[in-house]
Amino acid sequence: MASGPGRTMGRVEWGLLLGLSIIWGGSFLFNEVLLETWDPLTVVAGRVVLAAVALLVVIRASDHAMPPPGPAWSPYLVLGMLNNVVPYILIVWGQTRLESGLAAILNATTPLFAIVVAHLATRDERLLPRTVAGGLVGLAGVAILVGPGALTGGAAGVALAQVAILGASLSYACAGVFGRRLRGTAPLVIATGQMTASSLFMLPLALLADRPWERGLPGPGTWAALFGLAIPCTAVAYLIYFRLLARAGATNTVLVTVLIPVSATVLGVAFLGESLAGRQLAGMALIGLGLLTTDGRLGTMLRRRIGHPDHPRPAAAIPPEGRI
Repeated sequence: MASGPGRTMGRVEWGLLLGLSIIWGGSFLFNEVLLETWDPLTVVAGRVVLAAVALLVVIRASDHAMPPPGPAWSPYLVLGMLNNVVPYILIVWGQTRLESGLAAILNATTPLFAIVVAHLATRDERLLPRTVAGGLVGLAGVAILVGPGALTGGAAGVALAQVAILGASLSYACAGVFGRRLRGTAPLVIATGQMTASSLFMLPLALLADRPWERGLPGPGTWAALFGLAIPCTAVAYLIYFRLLARAGATNTVLVTVLIPVSATVLGVAFLGESLAGRQLAGMALIGLGLLTTDGRLGTMLRRRIGHPDHPRPAAAIPPEGRI
């Protein structure tokens, strides 16, 4: 069942959102390996090209078909620019001048941009006080999670780099709203079209700017990291993303950017032996509170608890089917 800002998400939508955050949170592990060998644009190009190839193979083996060359590809070109090319380039450039923690905070502003963009561009995802409050609470949780150290450092170009990351967040928000135009199109077709369009731009750009052949042939570890980044973290992730977008709307879908720092922290503890501080637990709790506020579930629970006339206390404490 689809849901927008005016409705709570069900089990399926929450499962997709959490799964997507875990997959994209894991991309940081692969990026660390790849950036030791390749330049940033080469990493981005390798990611989208390999993902596009994998998705085209799946398309070939499925009952779906891509549209013929021509005007029908226009939406995929726009999505490729908004969801991949523009934000990837801005984030990669911004992170050469910013600490990763500050970049995570700035990237987590995507839901706030999405709330405004969806309000201006759609009729069924209007601006609501709880969506704004939930977005701000979640953003505060991200700031606590990454800690005050993310705000230190004053190298030249930091302000411009911050603007770049915010520009990437705005691009992601616009992509979420624009992607609604392809509602009814199979997620596999949308993801394949977007990745193919992104590859057509990124591959020549990386070859001209980075000249990756001059670095020599990478080792098997680099190729394994690229496979992990391109297949689960990109190809599979965007299949989930577009399915979630169709079911939950743009405002709910981009909440994944608030959850990604949580997933990245948990994965770092699980696989890199990193420690988990009390501050990080508090940040995660605040992020969860922000998500429940945006989803509307927190307000509903409070109204039922105090016996609000519009939400009488249920006779039995059994959740409705399809909800959590």
